[in-house]
Amino acid sequence: MNAPMNADEVMLKTVLATMARICTRLAWSVIAISTLLGVLSGIYVARHLAIDTDINKLISPNLPWRQQELAFLRAFPQRFETIFAVVDAPTAELASQANAALAHRLAEEKDDFLSVDEPGASPLFVRNGLLFLPTEQVERVTGGLTQAQPLFQILTTDPSLRGLSQVMSLGLMGVQINRITLDDMTPTFSVTATTLEDVLAGRPASFSWQELLQGKPPEPGDLRRFIQIRPVLDYAALEPGRHATDAIRRTAAELDLAAKYQARVRLTGTVPIQDEEFATLKEGAAQNAIGTLVVVLIILWLALKSPKIVLAVLVSIGVGLIMTAALGLRLVGAFNPISIAFAVLFVGIGVDFGIQFSVRYRAERHEVDDLAVALVNSARNVGAPLTLAAATTAAGFFSFLPTAYGGFSELGTIAGIGMIVAYLTSITLLPALLRVLNPPGEREPLGYRILAPIDRFSERHRNPVIIATLLIVLSGLPLLYFLQFDFNPMNLRSPNAESIATYLDLRRDPATGASAINVLAPSLAAAEEITERVSKLAEVARVVTLATFIPDHQEAKLALIRRAAEALAPTLAQPAQPPPTDGDNVTALNRGAAALLRTAGGNVGGAADAARRLAAAMSQLAKADRAVRTQAETTFTAPLTTSLDALRNLLQAEPVTEENIPRGFAGDWIKPDGRARVQVYPKGDPNDNEVLRQFARAVLTVEPAASGGPIAILEAGRTVTTAFMQAGATALISIAIMLWIALRRWSDVLMTLIPLLIAGVLTLEICVTIGLKLNFANIIALPLLLGVGVAFKIYYMMAWRAGQTGLLQSSLTRAVIYSAMTTATAFASLWLSSHPGTSSMGKLLVLTLICTLAAAVLFQPILMGPPRDVERG
Repeated sequence: MNAPMNADEVMLKTVLATMARICTRLAWSVIAISTLLGVLSGIYVARHLAIDTDINKLISPNLPWRQQELAFLRAFPQRFETIFAVVDAPTAELASQANAALAHRLAEEKDDFLSVDEPGASPLFVRNGLLFLPTEQVERVTGGLTQAQPLFQILTTDPSLRGLSQVMSLGLMGVQINRITLDDMTPTFSVTATTLEDVLAGRPASFSWQELLQGKPPEPGDLRRFIQIRPVLDYAALEPGRHATDAIRRTAAELDLAAKYQARVRLTGTVPIQDEEFATLKEGAAQNAIGTLVVVLIILWLALKSPKIVLAVLVSIGVGLIMTAALGLRLVGAFNPISIAFAVLFVGIGVDFGIQFSVRYRAERHEVDDLAVALVNSARNVGAPLTLAAATTAAGFFSFLPTAYGGFSELGTIAGIGMIVAYLTSITLLPALLRVLNPPGEREPLGYRILAPIDRFSERHRNPVIIATLLIVLSGLPLLYFLQFDFNPMNLRSPNAESIATYLDLRRDPATGASAINVLAPSLAAAEEITERVSKLAEVARVVTLATFIPDHQEAKLALIRRAAEALAPTLAQPAQPPPTDGDNVTALNRGAAALLRTAGGNVGGAADAARRLAAAMSQLAKADRAVRTQAETTFTAPLTTSLDALRNLLQAEPVTEENIPRGFAGDWIKPDGRARVQVYPKGDPNDNEVLRQFARAVLTVEPAASGGPIAILEAGRTVTTAFMQAGATALISIAIMLWIALRRWSDVLMTLIPLLIAGVLTLEICVTIGLKLNFANIIALPLLLGVGVAFKIYYMMAWRAGQTGLLQSSLTRAVIYSAMTTATAFASLWLSSHPGTSSMGKLLVLTLICTLAAAVLFQPILMGPPRDVERG
């Protein structure tokens, strides 16, 4: 005996049955109108399709921390929308040469770049670099340079293999008169021998005079140079900076930096990071889409067993998708990187309505072998659950609207509208298509008779199953303490992308400032006060302002530099002698090799072995072809020119004041109106999210106006988690209200929501068990669980209220399972994405779907028990 229906339910069934009757009688008219709407929507989409890839718009600009971030951006826009070309080479000289060549050529491309700057090539450092060293170190450096005057005399006047051999002989003379030891020469012998051996073997060879003078291996930062580029961006394109980054790579290839300087050019910064993120999103998208379509077709065939019904469902979904896209563009103007996912959600979730209607139609057609009657009966019997499911699913999406996470707010708007569109096409266009296509009748009843024993087992052991289920879920609650949320958006990007790999590489070097915090001070004096406060924090390594670039103890340092300049300037200004002949070079090489062997004598050990190794290399070079000697000479003299030019500049140091700091460089730290930038560097491992969060919290305690990457990680995490808590609460309340309006019994509302909540808790417990962290992307699955999962629960609740028994073996379960399979296929296409954030979203969506399906199919019928009237009887 069926439970009595309330008046609203009776009215809804009547309206839906009447609508189905009209749509089947006027099938061609409905199809024509739908086709017209689809064509008009397609034209609108083609003309207005736009994707706004500016991720800065994904979070509301009205939040206090976002306003601080935007204020800093407006003050120092050159710090954002930037490409950093990172040039690495085997030596500092090669890196400088390659960097200068690339920067010079890029500066000529006015159409692609707003500005091209070499931060490290600023006159501030080129001329006054020694002033930034401690006084004691300046004294050691200038003293060493002065003592090396004879060496510079030779290198300046005779930059050739002959001159290099003379320098070697000069060093050996120092050993003979005991001014230096043979062990002191070991590093020089070794690096020189290595270079000559590489040249002789035809391998890429390099030599660094700076490394030789410093007497120690270079740090990674010594071999790296930067070019800061502000490109012309096209936000109408999926990759706004693609044209600019292509131009940089093309220029680097044209300059042949790899062959000439053994240099590698990598691009990072906000622009290439964003562009490569969307390129990663596109990677394999076509293959995934085709694979998903094939799998969906197979599932639809298994569910519907009729090509005509499958075609009707696909056409209905296709028309609905195009109309949703048009409505979405009309409302938001342009899709953002998150809202574009509405298409997958529409197909994955919207197809449920078509499957539910079609499976019900097949069951009705088996009972009554009359197409029109079966369609009307289908609308009458399944229309009410579909209406409630569509309303609650849309409510789940619309719950995103009031949140501050703009990306998901727009997704909620579009996807919520999409659920309404999918519902309308399922109860209008789908019946009309089925009427025209006229699929054959059904000979066999639908459902899973094989599951009847499970139905009977559930009826006999209802209470133990409910208790066991609740105990399992409750026993896993302590796991939720270990649930992790990854607040770092960089972890959602592919580490294989060049821009991300380069960023992560730079972040390991604290000097690059990749994890620094910025504070916008009203003046330079205020910046110094901020520096004093922030420097006291245990989490802070150092603080940089414009004043940092005004060296201390300048008078003493300048005196030392002038003294060295007086000794070296005349030497460095001497013109080069006429170049030696190749025969002169051969003679000098043989003479140098002989001197090395004499010095090594019969000694054993590292120094003597290094001398003999170098002697062998010089002898072999003397016997080689002239072209090989020319290559060797270039390998030594090209960096020599760079080093001597750098030395000449350093010896011209002048007092540095706030007034004479180069304007271009100062513009990165102070504005014409006096506002100044304070940059704060973290102490500890910058790759540790917890270190960055503690760093951000500490700085905010003394400077609430701070902004930057660590602040964004901390505050964005709070914003997003708050947004989803709001969305989840809003969805739960709105769905509960809708269920009450439709069901009019709080017990029925609870029996619909309890399995949903169990599915949510179970999902999170499994996340902890398998090590799946929540993040900014996949957290969308949790509010969607309420909107999507409640649909399955509603179908079972409405069937139960109608007095239906044996739910697990019914045609309803067939529809639910195949609907879930198609939805899971769509979500799995996200899981297969090469983009880590999208993949994690798909993974959690699939997990959520499995849990909510299990709760609906296996637990809810047991929770509800026998239909109410049957129980009374």
